[in-house]
Amino acid sequence: MRGMMSVDAVLQFLERHQDWSFLVTLVFAFAETLAFLSLLVPSTAILVGVGALISTGALDFLPIWAGAATGAVIGSSVSWWLGARYGEALLKRWPMNRDPLLVARATEAFRRWGLPAVFIGHFFGPLRAIVFLFAGMTRIPFWRFQLVNLPGCLVWAWFVPKSGEIGGEIIGWLWGLFGV
Repeated sequence: MRGMMSVDAVLQFLERHQDWSFLVTLVFAFAETLAFLSLLVPSTAILVGVGALISTGALDFLPIWAGAATGAVIGSSVSWWLGARYGEALLKRWPMNRDPLLVARATEAFRRWGLPAVFIGHFFGPLRAIVFLFAGMTRIPFWRFQLVNLPGCLVWAWFVPKSGEIGGEIIGWLWGLFGV
């Protein structure tokens, strides 16, 4: 319940301060794609909620998309760097040592799909927490990582708020249809 209150607070802030939408979505997309921090911040709920605000006309889509894409690129790149720099040592520390299933999923994703796992990881919450970290740990060169990561960031940053926008439009349509 407490996490929902923070989502509401962020959405209310953005409703009153639209000029901050780029920066706020950048921060939450960064948090969503940064290893470990993504487990603690309800960024996806906030970004979907921001999309719902777009459907009401309270926010414009372009700054939301640009902020989310920029934040996702920064967060995933920092995660890659952490994996490349600290590698296996990270697996022995919290929270990685607390969730061996998550580590096993990321390992299996890279074994099964290779580099496309980076793109796929953008769209699966549990993988998103560590897939970029694993890309660095497996020594995927940074430029090859970015060839897959950049399109993944752009598509993810479009899809998440757009899903909230479409959901908001459907709810608005149903609301009007039934005169509720």
